[in-house]
Amino acid sequence: MNLDNNRASISEAIDGGLLAGAVTLVWHAGQVVQVNELGHRDIAAGLPMQRDTIFRIASMSKPVTVAAAMTLAEEGLFALDDPVARWVPEVAALRVLIEPGSALDDTTALRRPITFDDLMTHRAGLAYPFSITGPLAKAYGRLSFRQNEQRWLNELAQLPLAHQPGARITYSHGTDVLGIAISRIAGKPLHELLSERIFDPLGMSDTGFALSLAQRRRMATMYGLGADETLRDDVMGPPALTPPEFCAGGAGLMSTADDYLTFARMLLGDGTVDGVRILSPESVRVMRTDRLTADQKEQNFLGVPFWIGRGFGLSMSVVTDPAQSERFFGPGGLGTFGWPGAFGTWWQADPANDVIVLYLIQNYPDLTADVAQVAGNTSMAKLRMAQPKFVRRTYQGLGL
Repeated sequence: MNLDNNRASISEAIDGGLLAGAVTLVWHAGQVVQVNELGHRDIAAGLPMQRDTIFRIASMSKPVTVAAAMTLAEEGLFALDDPVARWVPEVAALRVLIEPGSALDDTTALRRPITFDDLMTHRAGLAYPFSITGPLAKAYGRLSFRQNEQRWLNELAQLPLAHQPGARITYSHGTDVLGIAISRIAGKPLHELLSERIFDPLGMSDTGFALSLAQRRRMATMYGLGADETLRDDVMGPPALTPPEFCAGGAGLMSTADDYLTFARMLLGDGTVDGVRILSPESVRVMRTDRLTADQKEQNFLGVPFWIGRGFGLSMSVVTDPAQSERFFGPGGLGTFGWPGAFGTWWQADPANDVIVLYLIQNYPDLTADVAQVAGNTSMAKLRMAQPKFVRRTYQGLGL
């Protein structure tokens, strides 16, 4: 095993001024075999990246919220095919766009209710402003988490669905609605539910929707790569000291490499890690099993053919054909699962090779023009290639 060369692409991006810093972690066969602490968590302050640096993990929050939901499902409090409207009546009478990109009032009725499975697989018909086009995208762009949960939900419920529930997969606020639903089922705020069901049992003391003053000092500053190819640090304010009025289950968490490693090990270990059981093997199997139809995999995801050799479980991608998947997305054996975050954070767990890899950075993307930027900007492409090169070299270094 020789992992000395896997950090080269990341160091190149840092030295080129495209990235402030990164923390990577490689776990293999029961132990951490490498941690890279590269660059700075705050350039101006001269603060280096460290193993315990805290990152905004964005959509890496989604599997955590789903795992908490599955603990409630195991207790019989809901089933995956239950209508969500039983607990979230605000979504009971949503309308559906007749055609993608049509006017917001060009709608038809729901053919069936939205289920929990729809929310967890992004097949509810909900969306993000960057996952759709037309007037509905603009309407989604006006939604804001900087308000209380009920007001956000009321505004969301005024928008039509992008398509009928179950018809296709559209990346969405589904996990945010799921967070509201399980909070109501449990009768407590989402941040308390996640702490009781996931964070406290697993000892994930640096993971949550808010940070203490001491934790703030370990927080990585968010940077954005400007049009002049220089890093800007004014793209996001400091994290909250207390849980916000709306804890977004789909994107609001902060965490560290070691905390998230524990969560990933739990899923890799069929629901158990270090003697602590969070989920049953059956619940983990459901989360890690592809649920998409063949027709749904023919449809592009966020503008690209994302499902080549891969499927989607409950808020996690799943490798179904390693040979096909590796050509486009890098190495990972059959059943490899994981999900990235919009700020450049990424992880995967590979049961076939007993490997977990984490790659944590803080890069604020321009989601409205992201694909065009990468296609026409050499620097942006170099930044984007740092992570897949790191993963390929990691597997090579492990001899896999």
